[in-house]
Amino acid sequence: MFSLLTLLDDIATTFDDIAIMSKVALKKTSVLMSDDLAVNAGVVTGTSSERELPVVKAIFIGSLFNKVYAIGGTLILMALYPPVLKLILFLGGLYLSFEGVHKVVDKLSHKKKEKKVSITERDRINGAIRTDLVLSIEIILIAKEAITGTFMNQLMTLCLVGLAASIIIYGLVALLVKVDDLGLFLINSGHKKSGILLVNVMPYIMKALGVVGTVAMLLVGGEIITHILHLPNFSYVILQNFITALLAGFIVLIPLNYIKRVQ
Repeated sequence: MFSLLTLLDDIATTFDDIAIMSKVALKKTSVLMSDDLAVNAGVVTGTSSERELPVVKAIFIGSLFNKVYAIGGTLILMALYPPVLKLILFLGGLYLSFEGVHKVVDKLSHKKKEKKVSITERDRINGAIRTDLVLSIEIILIAKEAITGTFMNQLMTLCLVGLAASIIIYGLVALLVKVDDLGLFLINSGHKKSGILLVNVMPYIMKALGVVGTVAMLLVGGEIITHILHLPNFSYVILQNFITALLAGFIVLIPLNYIKRVQ
């Protein structure tokens, strides 16, 4: 009887530890998830109304596989050669900084966009899943930095964080892309003012999400680089991370643009 009670107590303690670590890990990755939300909401925007949810579902399933790859790869590398995880995390920070700076430069340059190439639904889904893979790796690696304990506890925590991240991100994406439909429903139901307000405000919300996503990308990228390089922290940490990301992003962007022009 005492053995059973001890076992139950151990199980309860284990789940309590996993819940606490998951909460901390989700908090640390929340900024990165906001970027993932903005990116995927932008991908689905422009899809026909009847195909929006199927597209979100397809990307969500791809995201779950990405989390499996990210968790499996992280745990294997952790067992074989843990220092390489910091290198991957650093490269991810550079990638996020580059993407953020690239978006800012494109926005500020006001260059005329080239003639749009027709993009199929499958291309949209595959592109979103590829982007999600990079962000999934970063989410899992950052989460890994926040957890300790036995191998099983770490595995269960990472699985819980990965599942929660995908559900939160794509659940919100699904809600966002259907706000227009809700607005039209309200208009047709006689609630014209509320419906028109929802329809009119959505473009601004999507633009705001794009800005938030870019800023989040830069802040997370800068924080990763600062942490990996052990740079000294100043009073305004957020500003420091932002400046670090801008510098790192330009360092990557300038040679890439030069190579592109030469080619």
